[in-house]
Amino acid sequence: MAGQAFDIASLFERTEHFTRTSADLYRLKTIDKSADVISTLMARLAVVTALVLFFLIVNIGIALWLGETIGKTYYGFFIVAGFYAVIALVLHFAGSKWIKIPLQNLIITQALK
Repeated sequence: MAGQAFDIASLFERTEHFTRTSADLYRLKTIDKSADVISTLMARLAVVTALVLFFLIVNIGIALWLGETIGKTYYGFFIVAGFYAVIALVLHFAGSKWIKIPLQNLIITQALK
């Protein structure tokens, strides 16, 4: 009977150790996935920021060139602004398919990697 009590106590001790180890493993996996997703998004955010600055400067140059060609500088800015208004309307109506769904898929893919 004493041997059986010792085996049960040992079994409970091993179960407790297994439970703690499993909880630690899940916690570390969660931290790893979170760090991976956040670092990937931050790296892409840095690239997007650089591209936005590039396109901003290029668009200012195009607006100045168009304005100089037309004769009034501000006309060039109106033309460029109108172009982006059309793009904004297209993205507003089709943005879910082109932006939201691919971004969701990217985040889910990174999280399940």
